[in-house]
Amino acid sequence: MGLQRADRDLPGLTVLALLMTGPRHTYEMHRLMIDTHKDFVTGLPRSMYHSVERLLRDELIAVADTIRDGTRPERIVYALTDAGRTELAARVRRLLATPDPDATLLVAALSFIGCLPPDAAAAALRTRHDALEASSAALNTVLAETPVPRVLMLEVEFERARVAAERDWVAALVSDLESERLAWPDLAALIALTPEVAPTE
Repeated sequence: MGLQRADRDLPGLTVLALLMTGPRHTYEMHRLMIDTHKDFVTGLPRSMYHSVERLLRDELIAVADTIRDGTRPERIVYALTDAGRTELAARVRRLLATPDPDATLLVAALSFIGCLPPDAAAAALRTRHDALEASSAALNTVLAETPVPRVLMLEVEFERARVAAERDWVAALVSDLESERLAWPDLAALIALTPEVAPTE
């Protein structure tokens, strides 16, 4: 099965992941996306606000509080629901497991891989590795069985090299996970590592 439409909603994925570290208001999440270099989230801030509306409608997040700081407008604070936590894990697993021409999806999944337990992350990456291995074999067959000059097949050569490089990198990452060479922070550590966003005037 391929990726679902919701899986490609990277602003929504990012909102869910940021709320895993605790309740936040939309401005704070916007600043965190910028400050932590989530460059795969495009169209900020509009895309983030639209995603918050969709996630709230789908009951993946909920209003946790409304705060007022001096003369500033009220800010609505959102929190992750149990359904949102389950959805976040499912989306990250699918993005890790499913190769896609849009490499940004993998970049986003790797950014939030810590939302999964190490064994779940490793299992998803093994699935991805196997799919890449099959794609590499298919491309080898195309190159071997297509009787045309090489210059007409350079795009296939490039794709084979790209797929092989990704396959080998994923295999090395799985090895690091299985051998515990890759440190895995718990949720408390993730929260501690998340920078505070200073209020603005």
